[in-house]
Amino acid sequence: MKQDVDNRCMTIMKQAIVQRLLARPFYMVIILALTTVCLLPSAFYPSVRAQNWGQGPPPVAGPVNSNPEILNKVGIDQRLDEQIPLDLVFRDEDGKEVRLGDYFKDKPVVLALVYYSCPMLCTQIMSGVTKAVDNIPSLSVGKDFEIVTVSFDARDTPELAREKKMTYLNWYKRAGAAAGWHFLTGDQPSIDRLTEAVGFHYAFDTKTNQFAHASGIMVLTPQGKLSRYFYGIEYAPRDLQLGLVEASNNKIGSLVDQLLLYCFHYDPTTGKYGFVIMSVIRLCGVLTIVGVAALVLIRKRRARRNQSLDGGMI
Repeated sequence: MKQDVDNRCMTIMKQAIVQRLLARPFYMVIILALTTVCLLPSAFYPSVRAQNWGQGPPPVAGPVNSNPEILNKVGIDQRLDEQIPLDLVFRDEDGKEVRLGDYFKDKPVVLALVYYSCPMLCTQIMSGVTKAVDNIPSLSVGKDFEIVTVSFDARDTPELAREKKMTYLNWYKRAGAAAGWHFLTGDQPSIDRLTEAVGFHYAFDTKTNQFAHASGIMVLTPQGKLSRYFYGIEYAPRDLQLGLVEASNNKIGSLVDQLLLYCFHYDPTTGKYGFVIMSVIRLCGVLTIVGVAALVLIRKRRARRNQSLDGGMI
């Protein structure tokens, strides 16, 4: 009985508040503004889901007329939060011996596993990476994050790696990118340890002298832990940006990125950031409380001002 009375009282109070707000267009404008702010992240929703590749495992490609059994050995297993071996030795595009850990200091890292003599798919992957980072105006390669491209073909040479680097730097054309985008080659033991650590499985087809492999990239923390996987050959700039911000432990990015990360969460099964409606509802609730408090404060100040004016006239 008491609960029914309480419910009726709450309903009457809500109706009274709504009626009073409707009677004051100024207050309605503020409420509409708060609603717009609440729904602002949804404006980014199409771009966040803009990856062309759908749900499921990462896409796999192999040489024409390759053995179907080879393709069964290809894929990407997510190893989220696992540490990659930073002591691995490779050669950079100048032929200098480097440690993988040289590129993991204070910035998140985008890792792309390709091979430089690949006739098609690897070029598409690298083009997708370049297009994505080129469409992130607030973050730049070298300044905010690193890109480490590693060939899983031990036959690739530093000369070929240097040619590839120049190709994509000429496309990207941002200051400091040359010092932050690395193209590495290495011996088979280092390649095997790295590909195994990140869950990247590929196979060599002796008939075509080419590799069958999946397409995707990884985002790692500055400490070398796997943070995010993105599949396909095209990567939504907003997805990649949010992945980098999270991998950096929010040390890079803007307040808008923080807001988006509250409303969009990474889904490991799809390799995408998805819209979380409950987070938006909570945010709207907080903004509504703030808005109501602001309205009360404005009304009290207006009442005091009117009292002061009335007192002055007397």
